[in-house]
Amino acid sequence: MSDPKDSRIRLVLVDELGLFRASLARFLGSEPDFEVTGQCGDYAEAIDLLKTSSPDIVLLDFEIGAEHATDLLLAARQAGYQGRFLIVAGAADARKSALALKAGASGIFLKSEPPERLTKAIKVVADGGAWVDSKVIQLLASQLIDPYPALLDKQESGPALDERERNVLLGILSGLSNRRIGDNLGMSESKVKGIVQRLFSKSGVKTRGQLVRVALEGSLGSGRALMNGGRAESTAAERLHGARDQGDPVHTISQSHD
Repeated sequence: MSDPKDSRIRLVLVDELGLFRASLARFLGSEPDFEVTGQCGDYAEAIDLLKTSSPDIVLLDFEIGAEHATDLLLAARQAGYQGRFLIVAGAADARKSALALKAGASGIFLKSEPPERLTKAIKVVADGGAWVDSKVIQLLASQLIDPYPALLDKQESGPALDERERNVLLGILSGLSNRRIGDNLGMSESKVKGIVQRLFSKSGVKTRGQLVRVALEGSLGSGRALMNGGRAESTAAERLHGARDQGDPVHTISQSHD
């Protein structure tokens, strides 16, 4: 008979606030699906810990003593860590979030969210999905439709998207379902699904989670490129943002969601 402990998700917590870190460790340690295998409060400790531990997920605060949390992500990969990162942030920050996702983080979770949301986010990330808080998604989508974005280094490369593809992509970034995107853009759900498949093909991905990631990384072009159709996209984006699903403050992207 297999030990149920073997199926628990192993976690390492990296946060400079000791009281918060200890409280989080107690909460997660009380959950039957999780095992907290280590915790620390700064960059150097985290690197040493990941060299001797092999957690499934690192819960990483944005501010850990290094210039950026992305420094730790990159250093951890260089040290051989193959697990996943879930950023646990005190506030929504578009630039830091985009850089963290570009460096390989699987999601952004805000500390203001309820604890039960965090357990759900951890399970989504452990299953190979991505979890990005809706506030972060809204900031990132706004940057993408800004004609003068400052999120990442300017890059105009990437496959050309037509007007409908740009509008559907903005809807996906806003956390809307295919049905809601279709309703707001005057398209059938099947038409939206077809455009989503085209976006998958153009970006070389298979899931919405992967599509969001490459879009936020800039692999589908910069914000200016997404907007090169003019005012039509701005109007569509305004409609999409105004119709965001209510009642669920977190935008979840599962690998099986298409």
